Amino acid sequence: MIIDRLYEAVKRRGPVCVGLDPSPELLPPGLLRGRSLAHAFLAFNREIVDATLDIVACYKLQIAHYEALGVEGLAAYRDTLRYIRARGAIAIGDVKRGDIASTAQMYARAHFEGDFEADFLTLNPYLGFDSISPFLPYLKRGGKGLFILIRTSNPSAPEFQDLFCSTPHASPVTRHPLYLHVAEAVALWGEPFVGGCGYSLIGGVVGGTSREALAEIRKGFPSIFLLVPGYGAQGATGRDVAAAFRDGNGAVVAAARAIIGAHRGKQDAARRFSEYARAAALAMREEVCRWIR
Repeated sequence: MIIDRLYEAVKRRGPVCVGLDPSPELLPPGLLRGRSLAHAFLAFNREIVDATLDIVACYKLQIAHYEALGVEGLAAYRDTLRYIRARGAIAIGDVKRGDIASTAQMYARAHFEGDFEADFLTLNPYLGFDSISPFLPYLKRGGKGLFILIRTSNPSAPEFQDLFCSTPHASPVTRHPLYLHVAEAVALWGEPFVGGCGYSLIGGVVGGTSREALAEIRKGFPSIFLLVPGYGAQGATGRDVAAAFRDGNGAVVAAARAIIGAHRGKQDAARRFSEYARAAALAMREEVCRWIR
């Protein structure tokens, strides 16, 4: 199962997930010379992957960074995914889809078997199980997985996600934050898809900026593998994200700008940007591992 591969990747190479979310201001000097922006993104991504392949668990691509460039950008997204997977690494398509019926079926086809094929996808569960079920046939084969938004890292996340809600039809009536109700659903949906490592192909996204939520979810839902954004630029530290782990595994911590933008302001950035990215990924791995062991 792909979740067992991810578990082994964390065990062997550490819990860092590199966010390949390029933007013009993150490109090193000179990389655009003679290239379109989309082609520069692809060249940039390939060098980052080559420099970090042996020290990180996986890669995550936020599709919006590529969609903004139109057809050429989506080609760069496609080709980056192919490059990662051809190198034997795990690719997460951060697409946050959330629709139902035939629309969701088309999303599943596009991102699990089409040009934009990834190993894992992020999904938004606001529409309920109807928005998740069209993806499940792909999980039954064991080669694909999902990360469902549970408690996100953005500043306004508490507006809805921290609201207290009653459990329908429960006796006695219990009240919990909405994100815990979502986590409960994710754990239930994931029960048929638990791998040999003890984690399910249906994982959850929980931001590193909420240490309390991470601790609650890790303790209460041991089969949910966690994708943890928010490290670095959004303020989460190794100490903050440590609550996501059990016995040094069960989560990956995502960072984009802190790694792929590590060359900014550095000497000889145009030539050495991938070296700086590797050094930043190693430093991140060291800090996170210091707290999870």
